Amino acid sequence: MGNGSSFEQIKTIYLDINGKEEKIIFSRHSTPLEIHELIAQAAGVNKHSTISLRDKNGAHVAVSPTMPVNSAQNPYKVVTREPPPATDNDAFQAVLTHVAEQLNRLVKVDELKTNFNARLTSLEKRMELEGLKAVEIEKCKSEISYIRDQLWNAQKKPIMTSGSCDHFFSSLSDERKIILKRDIPTYPKYTLSQETVDYLKQPTFDIWHWEPNEMLSLLEHMYHELGLVEEFNINPIVLKRWLLCVQENYRNNPFHNFRHCFCVTQMMYGMIHLCKLWERMTTEDLGILLTAAVCHDLDHPGYNNTYQINARTELAIRYNDISPLENHHCAVAFQILSNPETNIFAYVDKDTFKRIRAGITMLILATDMARHAEIMESFKEKLAAGFDDKNKEHLDTLKMVLIKCCDISNEVRPMEVSEPWVDCLLEEYFNQSDREKIEGLPVAPFMDRDKVTKPTAQIGFIKFVLIPMFETVARVFTQIDEVMVQPLKNAKDRYEEMKSIEEAQKEAKKALSQNH
Repeated sequence: MGNGSSFEQIKTIYLDINGKEEKIIFSRHSTPLEIHELIAQAAGVNKHSTISLRDKNGAHVAVSPTMPVNSAQNPYKVVTREPPPATDNDAFQAVLTHVAEQLNRLVKVDELKTNFNARLTSLEKRMELEGLKAVEIEKCKSEISYIRDQLWNAQKKPIMTSGSCDHFFSSLSDERKIILKRDIPTYPKYTLSQETVDYLKQPTFDIWHWEPNEMLSLLEHMYHELGLVEEFNINPIVLKRWLLCVQENYRNNPFHNFRHCFCVTQMMYGMIHLCKLWERMTTEDLGILLTAAVCHDLDHPGYNNTYQINARTELAIRYNDISPLENHHCAVAFQILSNPETNIFAYVDKDTFKRIRAGITMLILATDMARHAEIMESFKEKLAAGFDDKNKEHLDTLKMVLIKCCDISNEVRPMEVSEPWVDCLLEEYFNQSDREKIEGLPVAPFMDRDKVTKPTAQIGFIKFVLIPMFETVARVFTQIDEVMVQPLKNAKDRYEEMKSIEEAQKEAKKALSQNH
């Protein structure tokens, strides 16, 4: 009985190859690829040839371990076709074959071997589908890379039981966890009115009236309207997934959250239209500007660089105290883009992606306010020498200044839109200063709840940072003067008036207490 059971695991198939009888023997556990190669060997053709089998009635028979057993009197007729010239898919198929061979040699545990063979069979079937898209090929490559990692781990340590999986995944780096996030559901599709489409281009846009799903749809609209989907050949489904994954990787901080990301991106979109940036830049440049704005504060922890450095946090140590937060935002952005399911640049060539990566990194790093004087000085020097659109250094500096403007542009907006942001920012500042006091770290006066007020927080910033920066940009784009510089001056006057009222009330209260 034992021998019979063993015998049933072997199958013999008879073949008719150009009138010559052949037979092949294989295990029921063989993969379709292994059987395909056996038939190719028997037929004396290249293993990459297309092979089909037909029974005596002319019906096609699938090449698989479950194909019906036949006899020498009723062999399957073998029809072969030589492979076309080598393509990327052939190279990819060769990788699959190599991985299969590695598995056969290295994996000694039957359970693990069966599991890996099943995954490889699944990949092979996907490769056989007509018109397999590049995003799927990237996904296949990612899975093969993961299998290789598993093989390496299998050689180094005992095979993990199901009970040890939780420990394995919990030990992964933060970057890996981004890829392992749950499947992200789609968000509802909104039909935008023409009024909304036009309003979205204005610096006066009120970002407080929109729910998260609506903000996602508005961001999606920007990519379509600016022609970025066509420029980068972005898969629209991947664009949705990417935006959702970006949203998931913004934390619920009082200020540095997903709404701030949307606010900065909307201002960038508004400046693109206000300044007609497509007349000075390529569509690729516009895509870099918008994407950098979307990603510029990814996974912000709610505590600034000064805290990171003074508290000697993991981020500060990792980036040697050099713009730790901005470096982290970049790393998270490109980790998300490394996942084929959320890579909006999957279809661009290597040189284009290299330019995109360098551009986005440059812009996000430019948002570190510690570099403000350096960047503005460089911009003024280029203006003094005569700004040149065709000069890459000039254009790069302009792009850095533009994202800086958008990042701190709240006071450009109407008071009812800008003032709530001041409350959010002060709340985040006070959270940090409270923690710094507890931990015995230095506290910045502008963050100390016992020393700062709303007008004192804003007057100096508007007067010495915002107005000079926007006035400098207005030397290139004169339309900014009326639309952005003037509202900043109005905001400064409003806060100075608010400060005068507060001081008058404080004096009145002081005098009242003295009289009593």
